[in-house]
Amino acid sequence: MKKHILALGITSAIAGVVTPVSADVTLYDYEQPTSAYEDAYVSGRLNVNSGNQDQTSHDLNLDMNYERVFSSPDRDVKINGDLQGSSKRGPNSGDETQENYIGTGSVGMNKYFQPDSKGAFWYTDGEVGVKKGADDPRVKVGAGVGYGRVVNVTPMAQAIRLVEALRDKNKLTGDLTKAEYNQLANVIAKESEYRSKYGATDYRQNWVADMEAVMQASGKTNGELGAAGILKAYDVLVNERISTRKHGWLVKAGLSEVIKDYDGGDGKPALDIAGEYHKPLSNRTQFSNEASASAILQDDDNSYTARNNMSLTHEISDRVDWLNSWAIDYDHNDKTGQDTTTNAASSTYRYYLSNKLAFDTVAALTKVDDGIDANGNDEVDKSLFMGVTYRLK
Repeated sequence: MKKHILALGITSAIAGVVTPVSADVTLYDYEQPTSAYEDAYVSGRLNVNSGNQDQTSHDLNLDMNYERVFSSPDRDVKINGDLQGSSKRGPNSGDETQENYIGTGSVGMNKYFQPDSKGAFWYTDGEVGVKKGADDPRVKVGAGVGYGRVVNVTPMAQAIRLVEALRDKNKLTGDLTKAEYNQLANVIAKESEYRSKYGATDYRQNWVADMEAVMQASGKTNGELGAAGILKAYDVLVNERISTRKHGWLVKAGLSEVIKDYDGGDGKPALDIAGEYHKPLSNRTQFSNEASASAILQDDDNSYTARNNMSLTHEISDRVDWLNSWAIDYDHNDKTGQDTTTNAASSTYRYYLSNKLAFDTVAALTKVDDGIDANGNDEVDKSLFMGVTYRLK
């Protein structure tokens, strides 16, 4: 009950602090073309202490994240990867270095029965997981059906930001129509195509030139954008970082098979259900929620897991992002009779030193409830740390 009240409170707070985008053109007006997007980050933090202790101590944490999505009228293909690693050593002479890592990689495809629809689809996916101390990697494959669609609307967010910047520079005499915004967003969405056609060194001049042609065709540019307008467009689209914007929802259910598990076991069929909901609350604010559950389908094993990940990202300025997340992970192990619930909440203030490098200040709370007393996790774990994030893509 408390969790539901907290979730309601967070949702109400979100609704109260954000403001809608322009009433004329919003991210929801984006008519998605065939497109692709790619996000890749490396985050890390390191603490080293020496002096007045037996040995130099350290605490190193690294986190690598990767996501690539390709969308066409009849299918969405998604590739995900996440790897977390740590290395710790205490100050006492008997303290040894403790290293740990855990990683997951997955690929999945949603194939729509009717192209250009947000309706029914069938899906197939696969997952590979590794972690230290495991006997084997975890390999899982599955298939099923679903309904709904999540659309990448980041190109429209970039188009709106670009038009705002050019109007501030008096390079546009008026706002664009919805159709013109979509034409501009469609050119922005094809960045990877321009890179493949013209090369990584020269593609941007052709990319920006085609955007200028769209705006010139609107009759609101007073001729060419000029050097100042071109440089401003380059600054908005290349030097600034806009976090990924998504809109829509989907639900799906299917069957999967754990071909190999961490403990060396195999042949575990499972029932899987999952859902996603994404909503841009404004041109600068993104809300997302993803949930999933999986239950073992064996007479002698009623184990199941469920997880929910909620996030809110707000761009305070062109160089500052405020990222918030709340993840709940529940695991019921029928073999041991143990239930474990993990709550992890974090709030990150991210300042971009450049378009790729950012400095993070993170406040985090973690609570593990496993029904076992005096095992070191009875209280809420509170942490405040600083680190850097490098954006690869």
